[in-house]
Amino acid sequence: MNAGNSSEKVVDCLNVLRILCPPPLYQLFCQIPETVLQQLEEVRFRQHAPLQLCLAQEDCFLNERGKVVKDWREGLVVSEDWLQRMVQSATQSSLYAMEEDIKRGFLTLPGGHRLGIAGRAVLSETGSLRSIRNITSLALRIAKSHIGASRVLAPYISISKHRVPSLLLISPPQCGKTTLLRDLARACSQGEYQLPAQKVVVVDERSELAGIVEGMRTFDLGPRTDVLDGCPKAEGMMLAIRSLSPQVLVTDEIGRMEDGQAILEAAYAGVTVFATAHAASLEEWRMRPSMRPLFEQQAFSRYAVISRRRGPGTLEAVYDANGKTLIVPR
Repeated sequence: MNAGNSSEKVVDCLNVLRILCPPPLYQLFCQIPETVLQQLEEVRFRQHAPLQLCLAQEDCFLNERGKVVKDWREGLVVSEDWLQRMVQSATQSSLYAMEEDIKRGFLTLPGGHRLGIAGRAVLSETGSLRSIRNITSLALRIAKSHIGASRVLAPYISISKHRVPSLLLISPPQCGKTTLLRDLARACSQGEYQLPAQKVVVVDERSELAGIVEGMRTFDLGPRTDVLDGCPKAEGMMLAIRSLSPQVLVTDEIGRMEDGQAILEAAYAGVTVFATAHAASLEEWRMRPSMRPLFEQQAFSRYAVISRRRGPGTLEAVYDANGKTLIVPR
């Protein structure tokens, strides 16, 4: 990681904390050493509980003097007032306007950072989740770009001069899938790592892949990439096929039946798909009823399983369309 890139990540991290946190709390974050901020992946704000910092290899706490400590009993306790002020900042003082996002359990902040929400569930008459009220926890996940992260995948998809195979990245949460996917879109758009340069369309339902703020992308997705920002995955993929003539479609966290149907439509239309899904293994993913048709009809030519075993983005195994192992962990 070069120094300039590291400094940019620190500035970006502090920017989102400045937007979210009350000034006294933000000032404490400014006292954290840059070497720690570079490793920061999540900040957990829990009402009447110590403020937790989740780093790449460990978790710790922030005390009332802005020092990073290991003992949770020394951590700064997040007050109800601070938490509510952060909710107001994140929702621009309008919970009602953010109802749809809150119903999904998170908000996307400028720069592609995700703010998870926990509190009292409000159910509709049919028993489905309508909203979350009396918010008591916020989980800020720091979005980061890692140019070159997808290089490890290139040997398994750079198999043709004209087209790349569809690829699904599989892992539990917080293993670096989105970072890999983002860099893979960029590399394919630029024609790096011996990949053929392709027209790419990113369907960015949660505004995390491009991190668009006021029409500007936070993250580099390459020169041949179009972005459908805030668009539901299934609808966005169909819209892209109809109107944007993509060679590669990119979308994050598939799981619903309609996502699978749209990916099959893309496969039948000759479009490559790069996507991610939550699961611990290929077997676990393909046993999900909504995903099984994708495996059976070979919508993906490659599956890559990712972990945190040697840090985020550790490539554990690659499989072909039939589930045959191409590489195994060392």
